[in-house]
Amino acid sequence: MGSKIAGKASALVCAAALVACVSACSSSASGSGGNSSGPVTLTYGIWDANQKPAMQQIATAFEKLHPNITVDIELTPVADYWTKLQTEAASGTAPDVFWMSTTQIGLYGGQGQLLPLSDQSGFDNKPFPASLNSIYTIDGKQYGMPKDFDTIGLWYNKKLFDAAGVKYPTAGWTWQDVIDASKKLTNPGKGVWGIASPDWTQENLYNDIYQAGGGVISADKKSSELDGAKTLAGLQYALDFITKYHTSPTAQQMTDTDPSQLFASGKVAMFTDGDWDMPTYKNAPGLDADVAPLPAGPNGNATVINGLANVIYAKTQHAAAAWQFVKFLGGEQANQIQAASGAVIPAYQGLAGDWVKSTPQYHLQTFVDELKYAVPYPVSSDSMPWINDNQNILDQIWAGKLSLTAGAQQLTSSMNAHLAKG
Repeated sequence: MGSKIAGKASALVCAAALVACVSACSSSASGSGGNSSGPVTLTYGIWDANQKPAMQQIATAFEKLHPNITVDIELTPVADYWTKLQTEAASGTAPDVFWMSTTQIGLYGGQGQLLPLSDQSGFDNKPFPASLNSIYTIDGKQYGMPKDFDTIGLWYNKKLFDAAGVKYPTAGWTWQDVIDASKKLTNPGKGVWGIASPDWTQENLYNDIYQAGGGVISADKKSSELDGAKTLAGLQYALDFITKYHTSPTAQQMTDTDPSQLFASGKVAMFTDGDWDMPTYKNAPGLDADVAPLPAGPNGNATVINGLANVIYAKTQHAAAAWQFVKFLGGEQANQIQAASGAVIPAYQGLAGDWVKSTPQYHLQTFVDELKYAVPYPVSSDSMPWINDNQNILDQIWAGKLSLTAGAQQLTSSMNAHLAKG
């Protein structure tokens, strides 16, 4: 995936464990210390199997330029990635270079777990969007080299649309168009749902909130906006597909089977999802799909934008070699390889077109065009505690164990308590 940060439940990182090894990390935090003049093997931690082939191509290209450096890619499923990384960081055994998310950078960067890239010789962040550079900057130092960016689109199954006589989604669709289509596309006799509407924040809820004119976190990052009337309208829109229209699988059904798999197997006609799942849909047997822009809500169009970055572990024994690799990862050649793979949109500006051309059967330009109304994924200096608490509360709402009104109050109270800690 590109991000899938909160929707697929990223594990909570234990701040205490990270703090415990800050002092040990600091001694290795120079850009050139702890390196051998002989052959070096770098470990590179990633979490998306769809992207591993492209990452291997990039590593191979790098190795040709640096024959004394070998890159060993470590793939860990996203469900286990952060828990494993927490353990490794605390024990001093984290990968030399690894993927970082916007929700975790405040914690890892703020606790001295990462080398500041902006201190390294030859650092250049000009090829990347300012918004992504900013997210990975703490106290004036940039810790992450932007890797990719992602937005969210409305994926749809063309065969199911054709069978139901429903016209394909267009850029002019509104919430009402999605509601109407979901009703026509739902066919209980054939086990087909019109839409899947899980309580995933990045892929679903945050987009609806912003389309309704609501918010998640205040501009100063000090308070929650999850109990606002417009925010509630966005959440209600998403929930209604389950509780009011009965055109989406239930929360339990989507727990039993991942909604993206329901879509890939032809059981769901529409699903709001990111560009990163395109390879899954491309390779799904019998699936004839495409993607359209997200519908406009009462406040117009909106999609969250997010992006990953490559970082260097502060306790690496090969800091100079790791920097050479990260610098290569942030260069044009590596990003061209990533773009051609079609797995994710490269953050390197000017190469999105190569990514679009990589898979011409889909209207991938949709994800790029949505940049004009994209809203940054909401984070704070230590995001995961409140993100995880929020997800637990949303799970109760979606399961029917908690009303939306009461749940919104709990979301706000819990989030504000976390934000007050700084």
